[in-house]
Amino acid sequence: NNHSPVGNWETIDEAGKVTGVVKIWEERGVLYGKILETTDKPKDGKPKICDKCEGALKNAPILGLRIIWNMRKDGSEWNGGRILDPDNGKIYRSKMSLLNGGRKLEVRGYIGFSFIGRSQIWQRVE
Repeated sequence: NNHSPVGNWETIDEAGKVTGVVKIWEERGVLYGKILETTDKPKDGKPKICDKCEGALKNAPILGLRIIWNMRKDGSEWNGGRILDPDNGKIYRSKMSLLNGGRKLEVRGYIGFSFIGRSQIWQRVE
C-alpha cells in the first residue's frame, strides 16, 4: 500500500548509506515503528544495546527497539508522534510524509518547531 507508511523501510543516513531496516505498522489508526535490522554490528558479537537511552529503554536491545510511536494521519502527512534516535538516546517530536508515489518516506525529528530539526529520506523495501 503506497498510500501509507506501513511496511519496511531502509534507513539511510546523511551520507546516503543504508544503516538498517525499520518496520512501521498501524494499531487503531496510530503508526509505530521498530528496528528490524542494523548494519552497525558490534565487534564483540554481543547484541547492540541502547546504552544512551533513558528510563525503561536504558540498555534495551537495538533489534526490535520501538523508535517511532503515536504518529497520526493529518492530511497528507503523519505527525504528533515521537521518534527515538538510538545513537544519542534522545526522543524528538516527529512527522513523516510519503514521497515518490510512496516509495520514499521523509522522516523529520525536531525539538520545538518542525522547521528546526533534521530529516532523513527512507527507502521502501519492496
